[in-house]
Amino acid sequence: MAGVVNRRCTLEVEATEERLSQVRRIAAAHLRHWGLDLQVAPVCCAVDELLRNVAAHARGDKSSVVEIRWSGRQLTVSVADRDHRLPRLLTSLKGGLGKVAALSDSWGTCATAEGKVIWFTRLVKDAQRIPAPGSLPTHTAPAAQPVPPLPLPHEVPAPPERAREPLTAERTAVAADATEDTPTLSAAQGR
Repeated sequence: MAGVVNRRCTLEVEATEERLSQVRRIAAAHLRHWGLDLQVAPVCCAVDELLRNVAAHARGDKSSVVEIRWSGRQLTVSVADRDHRLPRLLTSLKGGLGKVAALSDSWGTCATAEGKVIWFTRLVKDAQRIPAPGSLPTHTAPAAQPVPPLPLPHEVPAPPERAREPLTAERTAVAADATEDTPTLSAAQGR
């Protein structure tokens, strides 16, 4: 996206385990709406990590404010809470701020009058829309050719009926010979 864009999403949430999936879905919806599909996974993962830290470590009030800002080149995400203790970066990248650092281009913490803010940024060079599944292909199928009609089944005229005469061995042999010469049609072939 060229030029300056000023988009912002602010969510006030209670940092609880039950709310995490809801916050991820809301953040993902905003990112997709802004055309930042490729940012959904890393941003939601980092936001999830920061909110889990508030739920696990903040003393007292667990209310938080998640803010996502998109400038057209940089995505800035912050999570504010009411605990005044600033977090520490541990050496492990498996969780906490180490995970946030691994998912971002820059990050930091800042004390506020109400508590603290932890933020991170991600630089975005190009629009990142992902085509929807089942979108139209770039090539088309060849034009459909008409199907030739199926040949009609071969009809054989019925043998002329004879007057009812008593069956004799000779008539039975003649009838058997006539049946062998006459093709029969199955139900699949038509009648």
